Amino acid sequence: AGSFQDAGVIQCAYSLNVPLQAVPASSAPGRAWSAFTVSSPAVVLETCGCARSKAEDRPGAVVVRLYEAHGSTVVAWLQTSLPIQEAMLCDLLERPCAGGHLPLEERGLSLSFTPFRLLSVLLLLRQ
Repeated sequence: AGSFQDAGVIQCAYSLNVPLQAVPASSAPGRAWSAFTVSSPAVVLETCGCARSKAEDRPGAVVVRLYEAHGSTVVAWLQTSLPIQEAMLCDLLERPCAGGHLPLEERGLSLSFTPFRLLSVLLLLRQ
């Protein structure tokens, strides 16, 4: 009932097509941990990986790609438990965009999306 946004179609589709995989681990108890959290259900964190371009210049760099999936304009917060030193918007070839520096705030990184917009964020980690 309702719209596809209200029905959670995007999340259900990811759960069906990319199911969670259980991996055996040691029996040592540990805390639950998540590398990233996005504040809006309209924004999907699609990919997270090591930066490829000029890898020798950026050891420990991580690129995160997100997109707006509901056809809306939204500001979302990207939070991470990783030790971020610097964050910037980058293009699909992982080159920093002019004026793309993102301030690190207590709530994380503030990202503005227009309908179906894709953003790539280059995260430089503290060594």
